[in-house]
Amino acid sequence: MPPLPLLPQVKTVLVDEDSAGQRLDNFLMRHLKGVPKTHVYRIIRSGEVRVNKGRASADSRVAAGDLVRLPPVRISERVAEKAEAMAQSITRDAPARDFPILFEDEHLIAIDKPSGVAVHGGSGVSFGVIEQLRMARPQAKFLELVHRLDRDTSGILLIAKKRSALTNLQDQFRERETGKTYLALVSGRWPANKKVLDKPLHKYLLTNKDGSEGERRVKVVAKDDPNGMPSVTLVKVRNTTSSSFTLLEVTIKTGRTHQIRVHLASEGFPIVGDDKYGDFDLNKTLLRAGKLPALKRMFLHAWRLQFNHPVTGERVELMAHLPSELETFSTHVAPTFP
Repeated sequence: MPPLPLLPQVKTVLVDEDSAGQRLDNFLMRHLKGVPKTHVYRIIRSGEVRVNKGRASADSRVAAGDLVRLPPVRISERVAEKAEAMAQSITRDAPARDFPILFEDEHLIAIDKPSGVAVHGGSGVSFGVIEQLRMARPQAKFLELVHRLDRDTSGILLIAKKRSALTNLQDQFRERETGKTYLALVSGRWPANKKVLDKPLHKYLLTNKDGSEGERRVKVVAKDDPNGMPSVTLVKVRNTTSSSFTLLEVTIKTGRTHQIRVHLASEGFPIVGDDKYGDFDLNKTLLRAGKLPALKRMFLHAWRLQFNHPVTGERVELMAHLPSELETFSTHVAPTFP
């Protein structure tokens, strides 16, 4: 009997916001499909799996920005063939596309990601920003995502052009040395004195009608909930119009899945256009142009990002103006909005 196919040699995986809070064993099973569960636990116990270069136990929880080392492991031939076919399909079918550049040097690129575009392929998405960028720049030897944004969120996204830059910037995100501020338009008049939202969040899966696992959702839980992940959001009122809408500057101190959306909605002020946690009746109304221009997306934009340059150490501040569709809508809501 021929030996089982071997996964590529040592691989390092960046923990994204969707995976933050998972147990290490569950995280590995998602990334090592086709590997027996007993083998997953063996490579954890042996120390072959490393989290941020250190050993970790199966029940330890990964955080956004963690770097997880995956050793070579053997998988079933069927899984190997499927993975190879998927990788080839994504690469082959991804259209070449450049995105608006906010900053670029020999170490990194900062782009202004449009809404509706995933940052990478997978989970029902054929291709994303990184695949399209690689096709547009075939001469580039190295292009990797430093962090991620939700598909429906627009704004600043960093891509590393060298592995040293990738590691340095990911360390900054993990150690919370970066500054990330978003613009969000919410329904209602936000209380100016409500400036800090310190509410633990818990991820869970909806159940489909057939009993299978559905979409991921996030909810606020009690401070003493063992499944709650500490989550802190800072809120500043940028502008308000009568009692209908408020434009907020939102700075996240932790990077949980859907953190801004859930925190704001939990206060009774959902983000306009949010199709998961929003005011669905209002969203339907805003889809149709009337007194206001139609709004066909969520009003959440990664507006400002601060970080230390991975080589010079100089503090860099980038800003991405509101996309035209959000600027048009906000101008009609209140002419003094940016």
